[in-house]
Amino acid sequence: MDLFVTEMIITIFCILGAVALPTLIVWLNNRRRINETNQRTQIVLAAIEKNAETDVEDLLKKMAPQKKLLKEKLLSKLLLGGIIAFLGAAILGYCIIQGFIGGMPTAALQQFSLFGAILLGIGIAFLVTYFVGKKLLAKEIEAEEKKMTTQA
Repeated sequence: MDLFVTEMIITIFCILGAVALPTLIVWLNNRRRINETNQRTQIVLAAIEKNAETDVEDLLKKMAPQKKLLKEKLLSKLLLGGIIAFLGAAILGYCIIQGFIGGMPTAALQQFSLFGAILLGIGIAFLVTYFVGKKLLAKEIEAEEKKMTTQA
């Protein structure tokens, strides 16, 4: 009975991590975007009510969120890749230790090992994307930096 309960708990956590968490993240992100759009709409409507001659296009351009620079995008990939790769390596290390000690059931150990390997692979993919992007986009990043310095 104890082995069955442990496997069920591990299965539930895997399902939550693979299905529920990504769904929740997407839902929260869409909700945030909808709220931002509604706030911008309210601001534009208030500006039009106060002054009918307001240039709406100019106002929307000023209110538009700043785009992330290429360098910021690359650095966020580096950060995300480092965190995910570290988590994957930590889970794999934990599974190796538990395998030698014999403290976990084999099925649970296999599931955790697979989860750790997947996380490690995703982290390595983000790190590879960072280094390749850094090399390929070096000229564009330099041009963005020059543009930002001339604007400031």
